[in-house]
Amino acid sequence: MKNIAILGASGSIGQQAIDVIAHHPEHFKLVGLTVGKRVDEAIDIVERFNPEIVSVQHEKDIARFAAYDVKVVHGAEGLKAVATSSHNDLVLNALVGSVGLPPTIAAIEQGIDIALANKETLVVAGELVMGYAKKYGVNILPVDSEHAAIFQCLNGESKRQVKKITITASGGSFRDLTRDQLETVTVADALNHPNWSMGQKITIDSATMMNKGFEVIEAKWLFDLNIDQIETILHKESIIHSMVEFVDTSVMAQLGTPDMRMPIQYAFTYPNRIEHDAPSLDLSEVMQLNFKKMDLDRYRCLKYAYDALKIGGTMPVVLNAVNEVAVAKFLNQEIGFLDIERLIEREMKAHQVIEHPTLEQILDIDQQYKSKEYEV
Repeated sequence: MKNIAILGASGSIGQQAIDVIAHHPEHFKLVGLTVGKRVDEAIDIVERFNPEIVSVQHEKDIARFAAYDVKVVHGAEGLKAVATSSHNDLVLNALVGSVGLPPTIAAIEQGIDIALANKETLVVAGELVMGYAKKYGVNILPVDSEHAAIFQCLNGESKRQVKKITITASGGSFRDLTRDQLETVTVADALNHPNWSMGQKITIDSATMMNKGFEVIEAKWLFDLNIDQIETILHKESIIHSMVEFVDTSVMAQLGTPDMRMPIQYAFTYPNRIEHDAPSLDLSEVMQLNFKKMDLDRYRCLKYAYDALKIGGTMPVVLNAVNEVAVAKFLNQEIGFLDIERLIEREMKAHQVIEHPTLEQILDIDQQYKSKEYEV
């Protein structure tokens, strides 16, 4: 039995993780969770799973759990309390944004393994986080389908013998549109992802290809690669999730249906596997797999992510923070779709980079850019 805490239990990844736990009660126990403002959902989860600790965003909501035998905490300290509970065997970080960074580091310092679905943790502080993981002997288990695929392809292999990795991308909601057509797309259009069921922010990041850019940065830190070893390619079927080419030109690929429960479950069971109640991949029905070279002029957010990784230091912090603000503005219909990349480009050009920043510097710069007033 593995005790699991979920940071971000009410989000898309969190809900699918709860589904995995519900289908395998003999293997997993939900001992802690965070839900932000979604208190009704938290109460439902408490009734179903009887966890030990719950964190909500606001202190005023704690009273709503009076009828339940559960410890309730709140705010940023509440996130850390759930992440560092002494009964945790594994913490799934499914939070959105850099808010996931402090509780992840706190859990690592307690020697607790991390199942990582929060991209921003490694995007803004990859060097620090992986350094902490090494220091405390903690496993960082990737939950993103692409990184979970690479992780599986590398099992039993030497990273020194990796020639390159290829991260696939569906192309998102607007993969068939020209840049001129992107000027007038709507929020509803952007949220209509052709393959995956995801939260709003990650769906927009998929449409801009920033999501793929974050995955490039994550891959550098997760697998200790150089930037020229990380390739991205368009693959609209989302069947091959990633590939690894070795120095002898052999290529290993991980294939599967677009179902996030599989990589979540593998992170929960690693290094073992258990049955997954999803339809098997039938390549005779798929008929063909399509691939297309990535155009960095068409997908400029992906280019900015590569640029931020090359520059290093605090530049990825700026990339992430400005993107987070810009996506929120787009979802609120305050700016256009292409204004997201315009804001990112402008702020990156103006930023004075700090090399090898501390956690405090990272959090300070992150807050500066998130609280800044932006004009398009």
